[in-house]
Amino acid sequence: MNMKILHVNKFFDFHGGAEVYLHRLMRAQELAGNEVHVLSTRSEQNAASIDARYFVQRFSLDRKEGAARDLQKAVNFIWNRDARRSMERMIREIRPDVIHLHNLYHHLSSSVLSPIRASGIPCVQTLHDYKLACPNYRMFVEGKPCERCHGGKYLNVVRHRCLFPSFLPNVLAAMEMGMTKGRQSYERTVRMFLCPSHFMKNKMEEWGEPPSKMAYLPNPVDLPETTAARGGGYLLYVGRLWPEKGVESFLRAAMQIPEMPVKIVGRGPEEERLRSLVRENGASHIEFLGFQPPVEVARIRQRAEAVVLPTVMYENASGTLLEAMADGLPCLATKIGGNTELVDDEQSGFLVLPNATDDWLRILRRFQALPIEIRRAMGERGREKIQSSHLWSDHLNRLQTIYREVGARG
Repeated sequence: MNMKILHVNKFFDFHGGAEVYLHRLMRAQELAGNEVHVLSTRSEQNAASIDARYFVQRFSLDRKEGAARDLQKAVNFIWNRDARRSMERMIREIRPDVIHLHNLYHHLSSSVLSPIRASGIPCVQTLHDYKLACPNYRMFVEGKPCERCHGGKYLNVVRHRCLFPSFLPNVLAAMEMGMTKGRQSYERTVRMFLCPSHFMKNKMEEWGEPPSKMAYLPNPVDLPETTAARGGGYLLYVGRLWPEKGVESFLRAAMQIPEMPVKIVGRGPEEERLRSLVRENGASHIEFLGFQPPVEVARIRQRAEAVVLPTVMYENASGTLLEAMADGLPCLATKIGGNTELVDDEQSGFLVLPNATDDWLRILRRFQALPIEIRRAMGERGREKIQSSHLWSDHLNRLQTIYREVGARG
């Protein structure tokens, strides 16, 4: 049964994993015969959209732009009236059968929720991160996982500067979180929250979210017809170079094994410091490739021996791991968050203690000693998991079923 589906996300470029998923999902739903729409913010980097006339202004929250402009940004941070009006227009003019929320915070704001409630249109939300419970959406601050705000203690956002270095933006974040939780804005609007990992589902329930509104829906990935060729001799990291990604602890171990090359794909605030660390230690076998487009990342991954994910935060459902497993590559990942649901220790790869250079060194040496046949078997087991639980066809069928279960009609 075909439906009119309205997706809502704060970005419509390819800003991050949520946006990559959104574009892929919309395309798949259209190919299945659904009429698919989207509400987002305007940007020159946006993909083309027939709904662009509904998009609202995007503000830069990471820089000061004068008192009047900054005041406007502060107001929109908490309650974006333009986003609310656009949502009202789309509901009135498009009349969707179901509304699928993604990431709203700081740009669209929770202002879009009240028109959805008033319309009575069934609504679901994919939890790409922890914002439903955590003001800084990562549950990570000061170099380690953080759950200080559990129980509504949102002043910790201000005390620890969880989102921004300056005082006022953190005050706004605490206010916004207190307001949405006090009103139960999301809980009264969303009929089902879609959790890409059991870890996410369990964590949300631990923080007081209603279990009856939590559904496990694993992230999907495209399955190539053939597996990666391997043979390049190198390990591969793909991702942002941020503190929570834990790349330093991995590199400190990798620097001690010069016969095992490493390629690092990605950029971020840690890049220069990590480059200096590698350079100062004479680790010429570690190569930084900067940002690479998806096609080039896929090409580099084809020759890798394994993919590493040294994250020290609560990873939800890593696209990096899913793509590596789909390619039939072993994965070396930290034992934290949703990583343990994807990587079966000693079966499809190895799990490593977070932020533990010694444990990384132990695992790297162990992987280095594995025969090619064992590495290949590990990759095959990971690919089997993709085939059994993470195919796009299964994901779409389950999502369509959830739409119907919450009351959508097509």
